[in-house]
Amino acid sequence: MRIKKNDTVKVISGDSKGLEGKVLKVFPGNGRVIIEKVMLIKRHTRQTQQGVQGGIIEKEAPVDASNVVLVCPKCSKPARTAMAVLADGRKVRRCKKCHETLGDDD
Repeated sequence: MRIKKNDTVKVISGDSKGLEGKVLKVFPGNGRVIIEKVMLIKRHTRQTQQGVQGGIIEKEAPVDASNVVLVCPKCSKPARTAMAVLADGRKVRRCKKCHETLGDDD
């Protein structure tokens, strides 16, 4: 999976098509991602003794990773990525449109 936490992505299919947001969480085993302010669902919660108020809250639901595309921070366009190996042996993601190395702070 070439999508990582804190990447900006755009939804390309489904009910939330056209929306952009930041990736909050990645589930590589399921191939799903949670995107900020995208695919909101309503969750009915019960009040707890610790003081958490009950009611209906909105939260993000996971979206399949195949339905999103990475947005390049340099050219600001949705682009596919390629893997490249640097001289020091590190593998990095590279935008296929502008050939810019994407931020990999691992």
